[in-house]
Amino acid sequence: MFESIQAMKFEIRNIEYGSSEYKSEIILRDKVLRKPLGLHFTNEDLEKECGDIHMGAFAGSQLFGCVLLRPISKQTVKMRQVAVDGTVQRTGIGSELVAACERKALELGYSEIELSARDVAVPFYLKCGYEIFGEPFTEVTIPHRKMRKKLC
Repeated sequence: MFESIQAMKFEIRNIEYGSSEYKSEIILRDKVLRKPLGLHFTNEDLEKECGDIHMGAFAGSQLFGCVLLRPISKQTVKMRQVAVDGTVQRTGIGSELVAACERKALELGYSEIELSARDVAVPFYLKCGYEIFGEPFTEVTIPHRKMRKKLC
C-alpha cells in the first residue's frame, strides 16, 4: 500500500470556507489535531476561520492534507492547523503544503510566516527553514514553540 501512496499525484489548491471541501478539511483536522488531545472544534472556533486562506492537498477529490494562513499584519501571516492524514505522513505532503503556503503568502505580498509548532513538529519546520523564537509555551494542553521564516 505504501508504494501506491508514494505514486499518488497530489494537487494543492484553495479550499473555500463553508464548502463541502471545507467540511472534509474540518474532519481531517479534527481527526489529526484535535481528537488525539480529547478536543473538538466549537462553532466559535470555526467562525473565526472565515477570513483565513484554506489550502488542501488532494488526490482527485480526496483530501489528504490541509493548512490555513491567517493575516496578522501587513507583512506577516500565521500558518495554522497543518494536518496530514496518517496514511500519507512522511511522504512529502506536509513539505509540499508548507511550500505552497509560502508561495501563496509571497503572491499576496507577505514577507514573513509565523507559526506555533507542537514540540513534536519542530524538527519538521526546522528542515523547512523556519527558526525558533521566544520561549516555549503550552497551547491546547501540549508544549509548543513559536517559529518564523522570512520569505524571499
